[in-house]
Parts: sequence; structure tokens; C-alpha cells
Amino acid sequence: MARENHEIHEKHGHHETPAADETALELLVHGVGGTTPQEMLDDPRTVRVSGDETAAVFRRVEDVDAESRPEDYRGKPVPEAYVWCNLTSGNGSRALWLLLLPFMVVNLAHWMRPNARRRSGAVRLYGLLVRLAGLSLTVLFVAAACEVALDLTAWQCAGTPACGAQRAWLGFLSVDAHGDGGWWSQPGRRLALAALVPAALTALLWYLSHRTWSAYESQLPLSHQPEPDDGDGSTALGKPGFWYGRRLVARLRAAHTAAGLLTVAAAVGTSAARHDRAPGGPALLDVLGWVFVGSLLAGALAVIGVVVHRGRSENTVDVRLDRVLVRALPYGALALLALSMLYAGWSRPEWRSSGRLPGDATFGGIALVEGALVVALAVVAKVIYRRARDRRTALRGLGGPATAMLACALGGVMTGGVAQRVADWLDGTSGLIEGPPVLLSWQASVIPPLLLVLAVLCAGLALRTARVKKREKARIPLEYHLDGRLDESSEPSDEARTDRIAGTRARAALTDRAPLIIGVVSSVTLLLGVLAVAGAWSTGEVPGAAAEGTYSVVEGAADTAQALGSWLIGVGFILFVTWGRRAYKDPSARRTIGILWDVGTFWPRAAHPFAPPCYAERAVPDLTWRMATWTRATGGRLVLSGHSQGSVLAAAAAWQLHPSVRKRVGLLTYGSPLERLYGRWFPAHFGPAALSSLHRQVDCWRNLYRRTDPIGGPINLSGECGPQVDHPALLDPLAYGRTEQHPLPAPILGHGDYQADPVFAEERERLLARLKPGVPQPRPEGEPQEPLGAPQGSSGRSSG
Repeated sequence: MARENHEIHEKHGHHETPAADETALELLVHGVGGTTPQEMLDDPRTVRVSGDETAAVFRRVEDVDAESRPEDYRGKPVPEAYVWCNLTSGNGSRALWLLLLPFMVVNLAHWMRPNARRRSGAVRLYGLLVRLAGLSLTVLFVAAACEVALDLTAWQCAGTPACGAQRAWLGFLSVDAHGDGGWWSQPGRRLALAALVPAALTALLWYLSHRTWSAYESQLPLSHQPEPDDGDGSTALGKPGFWYGRRLVARLRAAHTAAGLLTVAAAVGTSAARHDRAPGGPALLDVLGWVFVGSLLAGALAVIGVVVHRGRSENTVDVRLDRVLVRALPYGALALLALSMLYAGWSRPEWRSSGRLPGDATFGGIALVEGALVVALAVVAKVIYRRARDRRTALRGLGGPATAMLACALGGVMTGGVAQRVADWLDGTSGLIEGPPVLLSWQASVIPPLLLVLAVLCAGLALRTARVKKREKARIPLEYHLDGRLDESSEPSDEARTDRIAGTRARAALTDRAPLIIGVVSSVTLLLGVLAVAGAWSTGEVPGAAAEGTYSVVEGAADTAQALGSWLIGVGFILFVTWGRRAYKDPSARRTIGILWDVGTFWPRAAHPFAPPCYAERAVPDLTWRMATWTRATGGRLVLSGHSQGSVLAAAAAWQLHPSVRKRVGLLTYGSPLERLYGRWFPAHFGPAALSSLHRQVDCWRNLYRRTDPIGGPINLSGECGPQVDHPALLDPLAYGRTEQHPLPAPILGHGDYQADPVFAEERERLLARLKPGVPQPRPEGEPQEPLGAPQGSSGRSSG
């Protein structure tokens, strides 16, 4: 890798030799939602100078050869825009990623680990538990597909003459009134054929994960030596292999694919094995059934072993692949699935399908495992948190377990919604089939109480917002007037204007209450989930079911809750599908979904390989390579200017630079969630110690924010690590009324258009002025140079 960097430098590093003190670059990185290079550079004529259709660096046409004309850029930087929005929202098909939301959320839980002063057994156990929770979600999704295809369709509807007669496309699978039919009508053969549906779903998830690897994780980061972990707040974001997760994702993809195929094999084969174990069954088939069950257990242990054995490797760029494992595990599971289909398809003329397949035991077991994993994760997270307490950490270190609980709840809602809607579609209200497992009805019945708790919580937040708004209304006249009197250039106070500004500030402050919402919802969800499993297993009936002639008020309320919950689950699933379809056709809706992925898919896939791909594994190397090569070629000044999520990418890229290059960079962030969101929810990587370390390592850092901004906020670093990072909160709007500078009413900008504030240009000039002295000059032509990213004085070798 170091040799490749050296060759690139030899090719491109010497064609420009401007004076170092005359060259400055401002590298702009946009935020959530994306934009165009024309808007970022405020010029309709732009040209791509590096990159491709997915992500690229743009300049204005007149700035393309700026480095060869330093005299034309005295006192001003060369603006350059890095546009990365196509990584998340550029393609209509990516709207379907919305269906992978639970996988994305559980992957976030991995990165929400509390900060630890050193890597310990508790830290490794935390990652292991999250990976197991992710594996349970894969099994849940495939089990739901099996419930729809095998149980509801092939077993119940096709096995019931009246239901099968209503669906012409089930004719070749259906039985007649005497229980007879064609060759495919035997239960085992019906199940074997229906197993192709969940198997195809598993193959689709594998394909999407494998295809997205080539677009994201295949991008090699800039090689550099790992910096020593000296306990001063260094973060894993600066390690050479942090943004290259190919090996782990390949291992997890193999394990999750095998788990999905084994789940399908279990649904098909165990049904036949259960029939063969009945008295009077064929002895040979009974033996084959036990062999099959033993093979399933061995395969499950192998999958769990792969998930447990290895986590992420970050100290080096690990380009190896466990090829035998990656191929053998899915192919072995596929072979077992094929054998289970042959085993189930063996002729059993006496076999009849009735009732349900044992879905209650399956879904109940999955729910118990997920609950146990979340509780264990909470215990481990609390142990880690107590070793390095930080009151700014969300939920006192329990943010990760709470998020994992939400992922499991989302998975339950989505899978339950699918089963409920398919059952209604197949049977309607005729009652010809038993329907989905009882547990799914109990889970649906707890949704109305959960919504009631959420409504009470929202009402409390609304009251708090009203109190904050009242306080802000009292402050606004003091901020926009002098000595309590109107400025001569201002109009009299406008009650409606004051109300709008105060309301915007109060609503923006709701972001800081997100931990309370997530904590309450997760806790109530866990409690209600346990009650649902207990109710389903203890009664064996849907909520509200009563013996004939005994129908109490409580049972009526339970029946109403179950019906309302089932309806809400169905509506929720339909909304998911509708939103995804609309986003596929509507660019504006696709951009909205892209904002979700901008926040949720910043992190590499460490817990679930079927999560939407990590765009930062492309964006961070892009930025790092651009900064390293430009500073190396010109020796000039560089301001890395990041808005919103772009500031997070900017910080991550700065950490990847070699310290000597990092000291040449000034950081300007605005509307930044670095501390307000990332510092609180991801303290192990963006906590106070890590941000303080970044402040010391870059040459200078300034942060702009507004109190009307619901996303950005102050960095809140203490003064002990250098000059203050945060500029005082910017006024928004810039003027209260009509003034000489603003003859028309100034808008409330909130999270956008920070460049409109004159403070932005002032702070950028201050950064450039601070960077100007002492910048290293470019090496003379022909002088040997070290490879990019290698420490000064080294031989150019890199552990990456």
C-alpha cells in the first residue's frame, strides 16, 4: 500500500510549485439531505476535478488551475466542494433500504458502547452480545417469511379445501374435501415448494450485502502507521483499518446467510420429522429425522461460533478473507436445506395438515433470546460506564441496549405486520384457517398501551416546550434591542415575530430530550414484550378469548386492544411499503429517506451484514486522500469546512491523517452534531476526550451554531486544550425587523445556510490567517519524498 501511495505521489506530486504562503484551499463538505456543487460553490459553472458519479470533488471553472496562479488568490481561498449525497440517496432502488431499518438500528447499538479507558473483556463482550442480537433479527425475518409462505399459505390455506378453492393460484397445491389432491398436495411437498420463498429472501439479502461491498468497503483507505494509544483521548476512528471492514462483513454475511437457510431448513424438515416420530411411522424416516435434527444443531453451533469468534480488526488494513469459511458455511447450509426438502417431499400419503405449524414456540423463543440479550447488554454497558463516568453520555451508558431493544421491536412490528396482512388477505373474516401464531396477536395487543405511554410522554414534552418558549420570548427583546429599547434602525416589537423565533428555539431544544423518549419507549417495550410472551404461553389463546357465556369488561378491553393492535401493525407495514414505493418514484421523498441513511449509515457494518452499507467507508478515504495529496503537492493552507453530517465526516477524515498533515489543517464546523448527538450517543468515539484530542491535533478549530438549530450545537470543550472552539451562538434571524442591511424580513434559517451570516466569512479568514505562518514549503524538484501518510523519517512502510 505504501508503494502505491508513493507511485501516486511521484505521478501527481510535483507538477505545481506555488509559494506555500500564497495558496489556500477551502474544502466544503455538505450535510444531510445533500445538495449540488453549483449550490455549494455559488456558481452555475462547475467542473469535476476528481471522483466519479457517486462521489466527487468539484471546483468552479475559473478555479481549476488555481494552484498555478497563486497571485490571483492572495487573501482568499480556493473553494472546492466534496459532494457525497449519491452515496445515500442518489438511486431510487435504495429507497427499499427502508425495509432493512431494524438491521441498521441494531448496527448503531454496536457503536453506542460507553467509553472505556482501555479495551477489556467487558468491551469485547459488549460487541459479542450486539452481534448475537443482530443474528437473532436475521432469524426473525426469515422465520416470518417461513410463517407466511409455509404455515399460512402452504400448510393452512392449501390444506383447507374451502380456502384453497378461493385462491386459483393454489389449485395445484390444494386438497379436496376428502383430503386428496395432486402430486404436490401432500403436506411435505407443499412445504418443500413453499420453502423457495424464504430461501429466495435470504439469497436476496446476501446479494445486496455482497454487491454493496464492491461500492463501499472495497475502497482502501490512505495507509498510515497507527498512532500510539497513550490514554490522551485517542479514538479508534484514527486507526488505519477502521474504515475497511471487508473481512468482518464477509464473515458475518456468511454466518447470517447460513442462519437464514438453516431457519428455512428447520421449518421444512422438523415438520416432517415430527410426523415421522408419531407411533407407527416408518422407522427409516424416523432415523433420518433425528439425523436431520442433529445436523441442524451442528450447523447452528457453527454459525454462532463464527459470530462469536471474531470482531473488528482496526489496527491494520486487513485485506485477508476467510475464503474457506465464507464459502463453506453458506453452501453447507444450502446443502442441508436441499436435503430437508427431499426428506419432506418423501411420499407420506397418510399425512394431513391441520391447525398451525409450531410458530408460537419459534417466535416465543426468538423473543426470549432477544430480551435476554438486551438485558445482558444493559448489564455489560453499565459495568463499562461505571469505570469512566460521563454525565453527557445518553441514558448513563444504556443508549446501546435501548437502541438494540428498539431494533428488536421494529423487527417484531414488521414481521408481525406481514403475517397479519397475509392472513387477512388469504382468509379475510371467514375464519377458514387458524391464522398466524397466537404470540403475534399478543404482541399486537401491546401496541395500543405503548402508544398511550408515548402519547403521555409527548404531552409532557409539549408542556415543557411551552415553558421553554415562554422563557425564550422574554430573552428575545434583550438579544435584539439595546438597554431594553429598540435600536434606531429596527421596527417596534412584533408579537407574532417573537413568537415564531421563540417557538423555533423551543422545538429545536427537543433534540436534547431524545434520550428520555428512547429510554422510556425501550423500557416499556421490553416490559410489554415479556408480558405478551407470558400471556401467549400461559393461555394459548388470543387476547380476550373467553369461554362461552363469560365475557368480562377486561376481556373485552383485551379483545379491543388486540384488534386495534393488529390493525395498527398492518397499517404500519403498509406505510413502510408505500413510503418505499413513493421514494422509488419521487426524488424529494427519496431525499428524505436519504437523510435517515445519512445519520444511520455513517458507521461501518459491525453487527449486521445486511444493514444498509456504510457510506463513510467511501467518503472518509476520499477526503483523506484529497487533503493528503493536496497539502503534499502544494504545501498550502487548508480549511476543512463541514456542515451538519459533513462535519462528522470532516472530523473522521482529519483523524485519519498523519499528525504532520493534520497540523496543517484548520477545521470549521457549523450546524455540527459532533457533540450534541455523536458525543452523547457514541461516547467511545466522539466523547469529550476524543474531541479534545482532535482540538489539540489540528492547527485550529472553530464551531458555529444557532439556538434555532435542532441538529447542530456547541462542542463544549474546556479551555485547557487551547483556544475556545465554540463561537457564541449566532443570532437567527440575523435581524429582528427591517433594517438598512435587511430591508426585507430576515428568515429564520435554523439548520441551513450558515454562509449567509457574516460571522462565517470572518471565522474562515481567522482560520486561514492562523494557518499562514510556519507552513512547510514544498520539497524542491527531484528531492526524495516519503510516501503519503508515512511518518517523517520512516522508510515508507505501513502496517496497512
